[in-house]
Amino acid sequence: MIDSRAPRLYPVRQKKFGVLDMPDSKAGNATVAALQKSNVSRYIQLAGLFRQRIESGEWEVGAKIPTVKELSEQCGVATMTIRQALASLEKDGLIARYRAKGTFVLDRPKRDLWCEVKTDWTGMLIARDNATINILSDDRNVSLPRYEGHIGNAAPAYRHLRRLHSRDGTTFLLADVFVDERLCSQIDEEAYSKVTAMRLVSDLPGQTIVDANQIVTIGSADLETSDLLNVSIGDPVAKVQRMAVNQHGDIILLANGIYRGDMMKIEVKLR
Repeated sequence: MIDSRAPRLYPVRQKKFGVLDMPDSKAGNATVAALQKSNVSRYIQLAGLFRQRIESGEWEVGAKIPTVKELSEQCGVATMTIRQALASLEKDGLIARYRAKGTFVLDRPKRDLWCEVKTDWTGMLIARDNATINILSDDRNVSLPRYEGHIGNAAPAYRHLRRLHSRDGTTFLLADVFVDERLCSQIDEEAYSKVTAMRLVSDLPGQTIVDANQIVTIGSADLETSDLLNVSIGDPVAKVQRMAVNQHGDIILLANGIYRGDMMKIEVKLR
């Protein structure tokens, strides 16, 4: 219950041209159609939608949001689904639900977009400030997995490291790094837990990087990714594949990374 000392809270302000200004039938039909386009659980999709409304200011901090019944009718889903979505927001400290008073916005989602995915060679060699790398697994003499792109030929065997990157206790990148097994003896063991994937092979004696590429695709977190990156199942992630080929045409490094979508941005160098 809200006590007398709590700050005064206000109803949601209807933003001009916002979804809530649309007639209920049109808004509901649009939301239902959008929900049907994905196989992700409805309550997860709705939790994301409601977060966006808070982040954009459509649901302002201190505002009372529509009731469960109103949201159920607007979104074309059962009231239980709405309650599940709101429970997710409440767990994150974005809303508070009070009996007989309603549900109120407490805070906006935090978006710390400090994690930049560079698209030029120099940028891929730069380590992120204050980032730590935890090696989850280290396997030797494995085969190269399937990869996108059409550059280079697979080496006979690779060293496979699964690495979890974090900063200030917050994970932001899960990466599977494959290094040509023939080159591993030239790499300082400490480097595997300290430098970026490309830096591992960029300056090795006798090796010249003649071709390298990076492919970025947008996806959603599965069960394992959500657990390791501490995000919800279905949350947006950026999947980044980086590959380096030496002067002999061999793929000496393949790195498959999954970045949290709420912490990264892509910077493209045009000139």
